[in-house]
Amino acid sequence: MTALAQLGRFGVFAAQVLWRMATPPWEISEAARHTWTVTVRCFLPVIAVVFPFGMVMALQGLQIFNLFGAQRLLSSLVSVAVFRELSPVLASVLVAAQGGSAFAAELGAMRIREEIDATVVMGIDAIRVHVVPRVIATLIAAPILNLVGSLSGICGGFVVAVYVKGEPAGIYWANLWELTAPSDIIGGAFKATIFGLLIGLIACYQGYYTTGGAAGVGRAVNATVVVGITTFIVVNYFLTSALFGAIG
Repeated sequence: MTALAQLGRFGVFAAQVLWRMATPPWEISEAARHTWTVTVRCFLPVIAVVFPFGMVMALQGLQIFNLFGAQRLLSSLVSVAVFRELSPVLASVLVAAQGGSAFAAELGAMRIREEIDATVVMGIDAIRVHVVPRVIATLIAAPILNLVGSLSGICGGFVVAVYVKGEPAGIYWANLWELTAPSDIIGGAFKATIFGLLIGLIACYQGYYTTGGAAGVGRAVNATVVVGITTFIVVNYFLTSALFGAIG
């Protein structure tokens, strides 16, 4: 199948999923179960990744601010970078690597075992039952994990600024919102939501249309991670320009 045909089939698949997400009946219990699973799987990895990035931001930023005597603005730099970019992107990368790959593998295994075909034969909407709960899971889990990552990144910057470099803790917290606005938090959460939706759609598409047996499942998982991460990082530029370009 050509790339253009693949893109067209993905567009049709995405439209079918979004329509079923907007119309009842909803598989609420399944969506909640998958959301919980993705959130728990990614919770500690998100902290483990974003926390050191906050530390690095503080370490490098402080060297620059020392040149101008503007150390008090360090926490503002960390908060803007974490809320706008680092946390949404890194949290979504881990959602794609953990949740997206798992969903692609599950649906791919169901496809090669003909479980999806059996669902259709029984007159059950396979997309509504198997796909929509998983897409909803990544859609919800990504902004939750983004919030976790944002808090851990700011705390990572605090650890370096206060306990490593000896900056006053009060100044760090007092100037946290100097350059940061509520729109930064809202914009970061919105970006993470869009990324979560893209990850869910791409992962479920790859799994739902898996062919080629066990090797095909492996290819679907690999494609989910590579295509998913590449897609939302490219989309991130346009979202950042739209949300923050006028004020950034």
